[in-house]
Amino acid sequence: MNINDTETLLFVCLSFCLQLPNKSLLLAVCAAGIGGTFQYGYNISVINAPTAYVQDFINQTWSKRYQTQISDDGLTLLWSTIVSIFTLGGLTGAMIGGTLSVRVGRKGTLLTNNIFAFLAALLMGLSYPTGLFELLIIGRFISGLNAGISICVQPLYLGEIAPTSLRGAMGMGTSIFITGGIFTGQVIGLRELLGKEEYWPILLSTTCIPAFLQLLILPWFPESPRYLLIDKGDEEGCKKALKQLHGIADCDGEREDIEKERNNLSGLQAKKPWELFADRSLRWQVLTIILLNAAQQLNGINAIYFYAGYVFKQSGIPTDKIPYATVGTGACECITGMLIDCLGRKVLIMGGYTLMAICCILFTLTLTFQEASPVVPYLSMVCVFAFILSFGLGPGGVTNILTTELFTQNSRPAAYMLAGSVNWSSFFFIGLVFPFIVLGLKQYCFLVFLVICCLVIIYIFLVVPETKNKTFLEIQNEFHKMQYAHMMMQGLRLTLSPATLLGTPTISNQPIM
Repeated sequence: MNINDTETLLFVCLSFCLQLPNKSLLLAVCAAGIGGTFQYGYNISVINAPTAYVQDFINQTWSKRYQTQISDDGLTLLWSTIVSIFTLGGLTGAMIGGTLSVRVGRKGTLLTNNIFAFLAALLMGLSYPTGLFELLIIGRFISGLNAGISICVQPLYLGEIAPTSLRGAMGMGTSIFITGGIFTGQVIGLRELLGKEEYWPILLSTTCIPAFLQLLILPWFPESPRYLLIDKGDEEGCKKALKQLHGIADCDGEREDIEKERNNLSGLQAKKPWELFADRSLRWQVLTIILLNAAQQLNGINAIYFYAGYVFKQSGIPTDKIPYATVGTGACECITGMLIDCLGRKVLIMGGYTLMAICCILFTLTLTFQEASPVVPYLSMVCVFAFILSFGLGPGGVTNILTTELFTQNSRPAAYMLAGSVNWSSFFFIGLVFPFIVLGLKQYCFLVFLVICCLVIIYIFLVVPETKNKTFLEIQNEFHKMQYAHMMMQGLRLTLSPATLLGTPTISNQPIM
């Protein structure tokens, strides 16, 4: 890493830190993130460096075990399973993360989740000395389980410990740590560090280090004040937590907000994911998180990374420089952290999708006319960076924050279970379908993503309210007004229907006497 990269990383850290009013909040974000969504990003990227070495290990193990060479198709299948089963583990983790966060608390779930990280590291580290590639498959599944729980519970914890005025900036910690995990995995996987053949079992086992750091740091910080007061009725614990996190000056105002929410939810139990669909008052919130979490994976970001190598090669830039685009993404997400409580969530996420839609058009044109001029490959490269930065500006960071803000305490864990399940399912779906889309449409595949981005922009503009500096109850009231207006429109349509206006008699279900 050169001096410029180091300066960029320092800017990322400093700009985010300046948003937080005291050290306790900053350290709480770091403690939750290092063993939380950092693991998600780290495990996505760290598997790429040892690809050839792991495939050689599978080949050698198969030969010793069965006295024959494994076929190319068989090797591809096993390697694809090792990589993709992480997604299945993530989906499983997302489905149980919300339940765990209700039973043992947000902080308790994050701490307990580290057991899976240690177990995964142990299994993957033992795969080579034992000659069992099956341990890699099991270890990757458990790593996914760990990541699925963390990406569900960490934003829940950060959203609930944050002051209302800083909820957006602190929520960006989720995305920043994902980006940091991806970049760290890429750096650790360099040949100068653990990227050599003899080190790959150690490389895959390093997932235990962030877990160890979280176990050292997070116990010093309190449980979510909202969880303590609303779910557990622990008024003294809530008061102590608020004082430690926010300071004495901010304590009373935040506690009053939590008290109002508790009174509003008095007697209500935590909802299950399927109960969200039955609650008519949550219809628009549920539809919103489903659409936004699906779009976060289906908006073309994976396609951009797929084409990035080709574009960099055409531009004469070594493909090993592509990972440094991740630093730019992280810097952009920190800028989002500074802007999110000034400009608002709606402006940023709509702006991000709008820029991505424009990039889809431009990238399709530059890929189509790649050979027309020596300048065109460089324009394609600009589109790659612009798309990645646009994703970081809006969808990459704001989506998780909205999932926190659109729901109240009794429905928020279930909402995160639903959002996580949709996100991981979409991740798996795009990984399965995308190669066929590219094969059939080639560079025109970005027109599909253009349509998706445009539809999301329209939906956000029409449905999603601005949540900046609003309490959870105020946001809930915004949706209640929308639901009421929708019901009034339905009633108006019924009143103005031809059958009603013309006095057409209705058919009775009663038998004729």
